[in-house]
Amino acid sequence: MAEIAPLTPLRYDLGRLSGGLASVLSPPYDVISPAERAALAARDPHNVVRLILPDGEGDTKYARAAELLGQWRADGVLVRDSEPSFYRFDQTFLPPGAVGARAITRRGFLALVRVVPFEQRIVLPHERTLSGPKEDRLKLFRATQTNLSPGFMLYRDPRGELDGPLAEGEPIAEFDTPDGIHHALARVRAGAALRAIVEGVARSTLLIADGHHRYETALRYAGEVSSAHPGAPPRAEHRFFLTFLVNGDDPNLVVFPTHRHVHSLVAFSFDDLARGARDTFVVTELARGAEAEEIVTALRLAGHHGPTVGAAAADGRVMVLTLREDAHLDTHPTLGPKPAVLRKTDVTLLHAGILEHLLGITPQAQAAKTNLFYPQDARAALAALRSGTGNVLFLMNATPVAQVREVAEAGEVMPQKSTFFYPKVPTGLAIHTLDPGRLVAGV
Repeated sequence: MAEIAPLTPLRYDLGRLSGGLASVLSPPYDVISPAERAALAARDPHNVVRLILPDGEGDTKYARAAELLGQWRADGVLVRDSEPSFYRFDQTFLPPGAVGARAITRRGFLALVRVVPFEQRIVLPHERTLSGPKEDRLKLFRATQTNLSPGFMLYRDPRGELDGPLAEGEPIAEFDTPDGIHHALARVRAGAALRAIVEGVARSTLLIADGHHRYETALRYAGEVSSAHPGAPPRAEHRFFLTFLVNGDDPNLVVFPTHRHVHSLVAFSFDDLARGARDTFVVTELARGAEAEEIVTALRLAGHHGPTVGAAAADGRVMVLTLREDAHLDTHPTLGPKPAVLRKTDVTLLHAGILEHLLGITPQAQAAKTNLFYPQDARAALAALRSGTGNVLFLMNATPVAQVREVAEAGEVMPQKSTFFYPKVPTGLAIHTLDPGRLVAGV
């Protein structure tokens, strides 16, 4: 099953940071806008965003990242931990957009995961990836010879057997970020705890929650380095991927939806959409001008009866589409070829049964995001639609973790942006070097 190992990573020397650890961390590279990138870079001259989204034109930016990384190591800004450890990381937060909700603490830990091909069914993907981000990240891997940003994976531990070993961590830093999230980082280094964690995760497969592009890039890079260094030892650094691991059975692991904002269609009619949908869905109309909170509530309630999608028009009309119990999906022109495990997921019904079948947006156009935005704030997306941006907004329920794992274990993948695990894991907590001559520690 899964093989993990403790880290001896590069970490920021906290004594060198006038603004504390929060001043040098960054969200994952793929959620940072140009304005946010500028703000992060201005926060501290050593903010990790300068490495993951380096300055420069074309491929020169990757060399710039490598130059900066080397400079920060030489200056002692980044130093290597000498003792193998797992790094427990707690994030306490309020669900986005929630009113009166209780705070949630999600606990996980940073570890190294041996990279293995998906065919081995040890690391399981659950959604499709795009080629562009993987090429970009691969060039950064090659230039810096480091794994800068962690992936995010889920292991199985329904009885919470790893809770005790993970609780043994020694605090390193606590801080708050402008988004209201409280973060706490601790180091777990006692030998018995390390062994218990390694053995516990080894009983499980690992489900990629976030960072599919990063994992696939690490896998490709490991292959390249192994070919160039055929004598590299089995536990060489380049064979392992920096990952944030969370118990997939933890009730404090929550998933939020990503919605679909359709735009730039040559021709679109909300009436035609409603008529076409009735063959497959029960169509329930909501009050014209319904607000986002009303739509989300209606979606949640309808979701108890079957796969459900909401559709909002720019003129204020809203309908909730719930799969008909008598729908003949086996013979449906676009849903029929899909495996049964996928046909009962909201995102597959939307992408194959509505976007492709009713609106003519091909799978290739969906992957290229030709006609799609992927907003996560329902209220803001609805306001944008009603201000005249786009054709139709499809609002979603969150995909349950159990359903994500069911799809992955069946060897299938859902459309891109099928899940939104919140909050994101910051980049900069630890950096894993990829030296084929340097060994990953055992326990």
